[in-house]
Amino acid sequence: MATVTQWVQGARVRTLPNSVAPVLVGAGAAAAIDAFVWWQSLLALVVALSLQVGVNYANDYSDGIRGTDTERVGPLRLVGSGLATAVSVRTAAFASFAVAGVAGTVLVAATGRWWLLAVGALCVLGAWFYTGGKRPYGYSGWGEAAVFLFFGPVAVLGTLYVQAGRLTWAGLAGAVATGAFSAAVLVANNLRDVPTDRAAGKITLAVRLGAARTRIFYCVLVAVPFLITLGAAAGEPWLLAGLLAAPLVLPAARRVGAGAEGLSLIPVLRDTALAMLVWALGTSLALAFS
Repeated sequence: MATVTQWVQGARVRTLPNSVAPVLVGAGAAAAIDAFVWWQSLLALVVALSLQVGVNYANDYSDGIRGTDTERVGPLRLVGSGLATAVSVRTAAFASFAVAGVAGTVLVAATGRWWLLAVGALCVLGAWFYTGGKRPYGYSGWGEAAVFLFFGPVAVLGTLYVQAGRLTWAGLAGAVATGAFSAAVLVANNLRDVPTDRAAGKITLAVRLGAARTRIFYCVLVAVPFLITLGAAAGEPWLLAGLLAAPLVLPAARRVGAGAEGLSLIPVLRDTALAMLVWALGTSLALAFS
């Protein structure tokens, strides 16, 4: 049986900035128009974190039963390594989705925005069918688009809308920036896994583009948030706080551009996720106190 530590590793806690960052930005955008409600933001964070843990376990399960993780380069996978049964990992995924469902239902019931339940259901379906089902879209090169959508516009604007009842230009800009960061994390992950994914028949966008163009794509994605910061700072100089994330992402971009492969790309995932979190925190505070 897998230990508690191994279950935590299987949840891939290092990827959780992908969930925290959009909620921070959405909460900051709500605060900018005096609509911030702390407990609603907290519930939105529970929903986001639970969905991400759920999708991480769901990917572990689906990739494990397909044999995609037989030759694993990255972090621990429970099913692929044989440390946990496929059924137990699938149960963990469903339990995480259930937590997200309960928190989301409480949130929409308290705010009366019931139509957001449909958005939540779409998020769960997107999480499961990323690598699950007969035709997982993550195996067809659509993973980055889905990550951009769910961890950008859906998470940021959902957090903003549930509190404010409307969207703002600051929220939209933050949604694009956060989505780009999240997609960059997945691009780095898939760049690392190109050889094993190609051998397993997992045709990710990185496999389709090839290593050289994937490296360029990563650099473009991590540049987007900073370009948005510079543009927005013309109207609100405090937003330059987002540039505090640059020292974290620049070494990652250099490493990718220099041709790092395999295990050498794991620090890129870490640094990109941390840069996203720092950018989101700085931007959120700037929006709140602007």
